[in-house]
Amino acid sequence: MHKPDTESVSTIASTKELVLGPQVHRHPPLETDAELVAACRRGEGRALEALYHQYKRRVFGLVGRIVGAGEAEEVAQDVFVRIFRGLPKFRGDAALGTWIYRLAVNAALSHATRRKRHEHAGDDILAELPAPAHTPRDPRLAARLEHALAQLPPGYRAILVLHDVEGLSHEECADIMRCRVGTSKSQLHKARARMRELLGPGLAAEAVPGASEEP
Repeated sequence: MHKPDTESVSTIASTKELVLGPQVHRHPPLETDAELVAACRRGEGRALEALYHQYKRRVFGLVGRIVGAGEAEEVAQDVFVRIFRGLPKFRGDAALGTWIYRLAVNAALSHATRRKRHEHAGDDILAELPAPAHTPRDPRLAARLEHALAQLPPGYRAILVLHDVEGLSHEECADIMRCRVGTSKSQLHKARARMRELLGPGLAAEAVPGASEEP
């Protein structure tokens, strides 16, 4: 069994590749995740490329919302390095997508922690974050949402993105975050509450699905 060539990951995950849409594949897609993983373990270049194209946008979008767009490329490249290095040890206990999301979240949270070691992603720092005096008048909803997300602790950003943006269930979120389902629900409730403070209830409900509802 050949270990995938992780040195090629930096080339695959270049800025241009991350920004551009999926490229046309010359080979038919592998039928199942198991076949894809097996081919990657054999070091087949087309399988490595197929896995990258299948998950690049989701990984880039997920980590970008946790660490910010300016650092998303660096973290996304780190995620794919972790993916290809970890494939030989992937046992299939979780779905491939769940495993990749877990690596992405862990990489993003680790990056955010290193960047701000003096901050703690917990209730104390959440309570200390000041709410804006009024809702910004910027008509661009996406920009306002990103601005509000950036003010959340990284852990709150992660659960909000996984559940409300990516549409994952609490069971899936708990599996990715390695916590209990009840903890996932509690963290989401707190993250939504903070978003309501930052955006205002009406805008929060519009910007983040379910933000005005109980988890």
